[in-house]
Amino acid sequence: MPDIRNISELMSLCAAALGGRTAIIDGPRAISFEGLEAEISLLAGGLAKTGITPGMRVALLVTPSIEFVALTFALFRAGAVIVLIDPGIGARNMRACLEEARPEAFVGISRAHAARLVLRWARGSLRILVTVGKRWFWGGYTLEDIRRLGAGTPVPAAETTPETAAILFTSGSTGSPKGAVYTHSVFAAQAGMLKQHFKIEPGFNSVPTFPLFALFDVALGLTIVIPKMDFTRPAAVDPAMLSGLINEHGAVQLFGSPALLDTLSRYGEKKGTQLPSLRRVISCGAPVSPAVIARMKTMLPPDTQVYTPYGATEALPVSCISGAELAALTPGQPGICVGHTWEGMETFIIKISDEPVQRWSDDLLVKDGEIGEITVKGPVVSREYFGRPESTALAKIYGPAGEVYHRMGDTGWRDAGGRLWFCGRKSHRVVTADATLFTIPCEAVFNAHPKVRRSALTGAGPAGNLTPVLFVELEKGVSPDEVLTAELRALGAADERTKSIRTILYHPGFPVDIRHNAKISREKLALLAAEKIGAAGARR
Repeated sequence: MPDIRNISELMSLCAAALGGRTAIIDGPRAISFEGLEAEISLLAGGLAKTGITPGMRVALLVTPSIEFVALTFALFRAGAVIVLIDPGIGARNMRACLEEARPEAFVGISRAHAARLVLRWARGSLRILVTVGKRWFWGGYTLEDIRRLGAGTPVPAAETTPETAAILFTSGSTGSPKGAVYTHSVFAAQAGMLKQHFKIEPGFNSVPTFPLFALFDVALGLTIVIPKMDFTRPAAVDPAMLSGLINEHGAVQLFGSPALLDTLSRYGEKKGTQLPSLRRVISCGAPVSPAVIARMKTMLPPDTQVYTPYGATEALPVSCISGAELAALTPGQPGICVGHTWEGMETFIIKISDEPVQRWSDDLLVKDGEIGEITVKGPVVSREYFGRPESTALAKIYGPAGEVYHRMGDTGWRDAGGRLWFCGRKSHRVVTADATLFTIPCEAVFNAHPKVRRSALTGAGPAGNLTPVLFVELEKGVSPDEVLTAELRALGAADERTKSIRTILYHPGFPVDIRHNAKISREKLALLAAEKIGAAGARR
């Protein structure tokens, strides 16, 4: 990747190289790379004219569209710090995030502005409002106003761009959402690493179903085809629409959450749908089950792989593995293999602790093969959480030269071949009086039963002396009974890791995170386990 100061420079390079080639297909609308570059510059000038200055925090709530892409890069070009929050985290969390970020400007669709007023988001900090769509009574500027203001207005030079580019809030699936501070160099490093690893070349079509990947795709010269879907609920995607869009445009790349791939692959299995143009499928945000990968493979050309990068909002990408590599692994290993460390990154397994660690030391490391906490270092690691010094202290370790190590909050281990294995969130481990149980290895034992769609391990009772409780979500059309419960207990008893799991509860549909519809909310299940076990104890 070129040495750039502002990530929007990638769009200028694309426009120079690709000119009139289509950059975005958004339903019946389309825009070329040179047209997009002109729109970005026009909007950047207009936004600056409204008073948006370099370093100002600007909340952006626009659905994936031509306008979303243009405004994102225009705000970068104007030197703004974009506050990106997934609206699917809920009104309460949204309000908390905006109060924490304290944006001075709010750029959003009409519905976002209405919600802002009704739910009283960011009341004390906002002074500039921009509406994409119909502006009602709240005042401020429309997108047309911004375009008019931008005509002939000089755009701030890249040299004036502040280091911070954005505040990206986590999904809050294991706690309250936190704002990871991104710099332009982090974005540039991410783009470069994705381009190199997946050998992304301009001039092809991609269907991204997650907004951030749509931005990366178009910045790398791919034509993005935006599907008509609720991006906050990928599991509810219309698979007929999605597969039709891929085939209509001959897309070579699809990015989708595990839940979206589950929906698409079940449809493909039922209908026999093929996706012959795809060269790669990329999925992250949560572990992708072997069953989903296997179903997706039946829809793809023989040499097309399903790739599952591993990482987090605070550090992405960290590692990656293909479906073919997963299939070749020796079965029975604890956890899910997330592959070799991405080139340019370094990964470490350290002793599990719930306390802050201020300084890096090799004494923190565990032996290869031992489960610990996955920790990473490299150019895509964010340095801090915005306005959260306590959370920063818990997640970051500093090296002797000021380098930052990020504690992923995930447990895992490294095998003899250097591959990383994910064993579940650190906060989800179940510490009993006799052992520590890790969610992913334990759940795999029960997921092997053909009637089980997925399972979730949690615990009930006092800390350090938890009673393990397994929740089970069954395949569609299967009902729980005593025979099935006995079979599951027998599976658990036959494995050293799961022999202490005797309490099995059934759940019709696990609560999951909003962003990817895939991460199981074990915190909510733990509360339910405590209620049920407490009620059972009271009856006795």
